[in-house]
Amino acid sequence: MSNYTKATNFTAKDSLSTGDPGKLIKGSEIDAEYSAIATAITSKADTASPTFTGTPSAPTAASGTSSTQLATTAFVQAALAAAYPVGSIYTNATVSTNPATLLGFGTWAAFGAGRVAIGDDGSSFVAGATGGSADAIVVSHTHTASSSVTDPGHTHTHNLQIAYNNTSTPGGAAGAISSSTGTINSATTGITVATTVNSTGSSGTNANLQPYVVVYMWRRTA
Repeated sequence: MSNYTKATNFTAKDSLSTGDPGKLIKGSEIDAEYSAIATAITSKADTASPTFTGTPSAPTAASGTSSTQLATTAFVQAALAAAYPVGSIYTNATVSTNPATLLGFGTWAAFGAGRVAIGDDGSSFVAGATGGSADAIVVSHTHTASSSVTDPGHTHTHNLQIAYNNTSTPGGAAGAISSSTGTINSATTGITVATTVNSTGSSGTNANLQPYVVVYMWRRTA
């Protein structure tokens, strides 16, 4: 891109005396001026849909500017850095490259290896704290039940009544009734009912982790 610079001072010719050869306006001078003008014009960008070459530059807009003003690389870099302040976490599902290389700013350190993130609640879980274990197993425990029933033994009794119609029976009279009591089906061993409680669940290393997906995580430190 070049600018037009006038090579001939035509106004100065007016002050020269008549007959001075320098007072003459030569065709070569005019031709040189028009050539310089043409060169300057063709090196300039059009105002509508210009195509730039080389390394064009422009003023860098203030941070947070939202307009049709051109965004320079410096503006874009500052905007990205503002979006990832120190302490921010960058994640990527497939690319392990340090964000300093990908984004072009900051100092980043690999973060959270083997851990999942959980939100700060201001009490039980405070930012920066760690806890839990991938190797934890279900705490040892037992199940108990009380459902044993025992019968200590029992008896069954019956009453037997007999009517005697034989008057020859000593001490008996016609129509007399005699009663007797007996024992049948004596139970002495008792009854016991036992209950079995089945254990459920799984216990072992990595057997009780929540569903997860592994990604690359980086934390900006500077």
